[in-house]
Amino acid sequence: MDSPTVAMLYNSRRVITLARKLRLVDYFALGWGTMVGVGWLVVMDDWLLRGGVLGGILGFAIGGALLLPIGYVYGQLVSAIPDAAGEVAYTAKVFPRSVSFATGWMMILAYFIVCPWEAVAVGKIAGYIFPPLDSIEVYRVGSHPVFLPHLLIGLSLTGLITLLNYRGIRLSATFQNWTAFGTLTLFVLFVCIGVSKGSARNFPPLFTHSPFVSVLLVMQIVPYFMTGFESVVKGAEEASTEFRSRSFFKAIWMAIVVGILFYIIVIAAVGYVAPWQHLTHEKFMTAVAFERAVGSRWIVSVILAAALLSLFKVFNGNFIAASRLLFAIGRRGLVDLRLGQVHSRNQTPSVAVLCIGLATAACMFLGDAVLVPISEVGSVASAIGWLAACAAYCRMAPAPGERFVAAAGVVVGFLMILMKIAPGIPGHFSAYEWLALAIWSLIGFSMSRRHKTFILSSKTNGE
Repeated sequence: MDSPTVAMLYNSRRVITLARKLRLVDYFALGWGTMVGVGWLVVMDDWLLRGGVLGGILGFAIGGALLLPIGYVYGQLVSAIPDAAGEVAYTAKVFPRSVSFATGWMMILAYFIVCPWEAVAVGKIAGYIFPPLDSIEVYRVGSHPVFLPHLLIGLSLTGLITLLNYRGIRLSATFQNWTAFGTLTLFVLFVCIGVSKGSARNFPPLFTHSPFVSVLLVMQIVPYFMTGFESVVKGAEEASTEFRSRSFFKAIWMAIVVGILFYIIVIAAVGYVAPWQHLTHEKFMTAVAFERAVGSRWIVSVILAAALLSLFKVFNGNFIAASRLLFAIGRRGLVDLRLGQVHSRNQTPSVAVLCIGLATAACMFLGDAVLVPISEVGSVASAIGWLAACAAYCRMAPAPGERFVAAAGVVVGFLMILMKIAPGIPGHFSAYEWLALAIWSLIGFSMSRRHKTFILSSKTNGE
């Protein structure tokens, strides 16, 4: 089956396409909202233990700035090739089919793996707000207990996000906009109030290791926590008819810049409002730090409200990106063609949406045990996609200046991968991360192989 540029499913009467309803504000909310989740609340202790306040700030600032050339390349590519397949479509222009599929499969991992992370995190946040929810332990994964109320809350949220995306992109985009801008509003509110009570004396130690190692350890996780700006291209086929292609570039760069500023500010604020080194053992140390500074519980309520809105938007944003990419590789015949179907009334990739929803619900049962390995594997998966997209743009023979930017993106992507897989570098992959990556690769290989066997069998029977 040939892969058309516009998502379509032919029937006897008409062509069914994805609904074209997204505007610039929607693409910004998708890009930034997919990028910034609840890591700033849930794993702030890990960030500061890796690098300290200044190490964390420099790690996100440098790591985020290194993504600007990659963002530029994506802006150029999506303007020229507005295809929901994203990296799959770009690499297919200049590389073999196997490279195209492998790239797309890694990017699906980068988006999808965030969904169960957020589904698990919402239970943890709810348990912090209402401690009785941390009860009725049903089983353990290693040393991590899994509570029944947490499971029910996470499964309910997964059902809601799946329903929104099944019913239509406009409904999903409206939800994304409200949660994204609601998060920003509450973020500005609690930071401004909190820092008025803080002191620069709380910053030390600025680095937890040597300056170089501190910054490096933080930069290793930047790809995971900055993944999302390129989700803009996954919705390229759903742009409104009045949308200008150059606005994709604006949305991508706005998402990256605002994302960098958000992470820098929240790390600096936590280090400023309280002596952070004494709080790293606390659950949700960001909330605890601000509560200590203000001396009142209400600031915690504001922070948790911001975190919940942020969780909803990053869950929804990654769900959109994962489902569109899964739909696109199905449409291209890289996996089961049924994944490329479009709902006749809702004009959504309904089969892909249901698959991502069911897979998220299943992975939720791993509980807290998935949180740390997810960030590590997601970092590499994202960097692989970025490297492949930039390499494809280099091969497309753009102008010398643009080729230089693309080459810089290739180098950045390669270094980000190297930081996680090279044994001699602190924070490299453990056996668990390698196992997770191997399992995902095996699943992709099996799906692709099975589909190829089915196609060959169909052709043989047809002859």
